[in-house]
Amino acid sequence: MRARNVREFIPSRLGAAYVRVRGLGGAWRRRLAGGKAEHERARSGVGDLARSTPVFFVTGLGKSGTRWLTKILDSHPEVLCKGEGRFFSAGWRRADLDPANERALASSLYYALTHSEYLRLWIERSVWSRDGDPDEHMNALMRLATEYFLTTELSQSGKRLVGDKSPLLDEEFMREVGTVYPGARVIHIIRDGRDRTVSSMHRGWRRASQGYLHRLSPEELARGDALREDPQGLTESGVFTEDWLRQAASNWRLFVGRAVEDGPALLGPDYTEVRYEDLLEHPNEEVERLLGFLEVDTDRTLVEHCVSQASFEKLSKGRERGEEDPSSFYRKGIAGDWKNYFTEEDRRVFKEEAGELLIRLGYEEDLDW
Repeated sequence: MRARNVREFIPSRLGAAYVRVRGLGGAWRRRLAGGKAEHERARSGVGDLARSTPVFFVTGLGKSGTRWLTKILDSHPEVLCKGEGRFFSAGWRRADLDPANERALASSLYYALTHSEYLRLWIERSVWSRDGDPDEHMNALMRLATEYFLTTELSQSGKRLVGDKSPLLDEEFMREVGTVYPGARVIHIIRDGRDRTVSSMHRGWRRASQGYLHRLSPEELARGDALREDPQGLTESGVFTEDWLRQAASNWRLFVGRAVEDGPALLGPDYTEVRYEDLLEHPNEEVERLLGFLEVDTDRTLVEHCVSQASFEKLSKGRERGEEDPSSFYRKGIAGDWKNYFTEEDRRVFKEEAGELLIRLGYEEDLDW
């Protein structure tokens, strides 16, 4: 009887992921231990193995254009892209969820696996795993699971690449991806934090009015009602409570600020950024660049197709950019709308929390705005 290879006993898609993960070895820890030079040494250790993954991730803070970008990429004949799979970041804990709300998003797979005491105990004690590094084993299992779920659907789509829309839910996203997926590409969409804040508040009001999970206080909900009744009056007095605005600005500074540092340092050439504003102003040029980053066909007709399939008019079912519908996920679709909402006090608060990042990212030249 001939000897049989272990790969014969593993379903094909899981087996392919297994082979990729098996070859990565200790490159994860070496990669995260240092900066760019260490990153390059780690990449040389995984070589073509890392690039063989068909998986990529689209990330960004909520209401920064992640869904729009996902639809653009998914319109390409070689790319399957959707979300949110919630593979990374902490996300919701069970204690945060309303058991009766079936629409509530789950925690991330990364959090579920790495915080499983039963799984860790097994890894630490099993004869098959106890001599290795438990964290490395956990990361390998995380990659196997993620790639299994993504490539299973990819294999049924007839496409070549698969991407998940993975929002920035905490500061550790890039590090988690770098740990689990050296070689997976990441596209980070960034939006002016002030516009993102306005859009996020509108999202909170919309979710509350439609019965979705939200975290707005009674006062914040009341301001939404007041805005509908007297838009001019409320925009003059302010649509934000100070606590909410500080938290929103702080999250933008912490999450986006950390991502723009960690992305290039940990992922190197596998990381790229796109500005929401640039995607609005120069959609064809930016989409062509992003498709080139993913190494898929950048033919002009394909680029135009992707842009048109995800146009604001199409996504909003006929409205033009700037034509507002507060009940729609695609509310307005413009840049600079924050100027219609921010009071002088709002400007002061945002400058205190995130003014320096606005300058660093090129949205402002100084704090005099």
